[in-house]
Amino acid sequence: MADEEIRPAEAADVPVVADVIDAAFHPYIERIGRVPQPMLEDHAANVTAGKVFVTGDPVTGLVVVEAFEDHLFLDTIAVHPTAHGRGVGRRLLRFVDAHARALSQPEVRLYTNALMWENQKIYPKYGYELVERRVDGPYDRVHYRKRLL
Repeated sequence: MADEEIRPAEAADVPVVADVIDAAFHPYIERIGRVPQPMLEDHAANVTAGKVFVTGDPVTGLVVVEAFEDHLFLDTIAVHPTAHGRGVGRRLLRFVDAHARALSQPEVRLYTNALMWENQKIYPKYGYELVERRVDGPYDRVHYRKRLL
């Protein structure tokens, strides 16, 4: 598992991208009182735009990233529950760092829902620092960044 490739998603991956995201985020619906934003995204458009990278055969994890002028935004990281505890998330986070560096980005930014407590314990372990907590529409989000340079 540790050496599985992380590759750009292809059109044929769209259904499994949706499945992994749905499986990863479905447990949060009741807790946050609404469908998490990643479940509402246009997965086909994200794949076509080159924002989605997947790992596993079959796919067990993925990231959705977007490059901006001054940072790489980690929009979504999702690991299928059947693959929890196997290092998939850790490898994906390392990939995001490497991808940002390859794009000469000085930092990675992300946010998570304030009610997704598990994430708030994980990100600081990988070098992310808390920036702020902010309500964006119906979502209460905790924003993080990781400086790479």
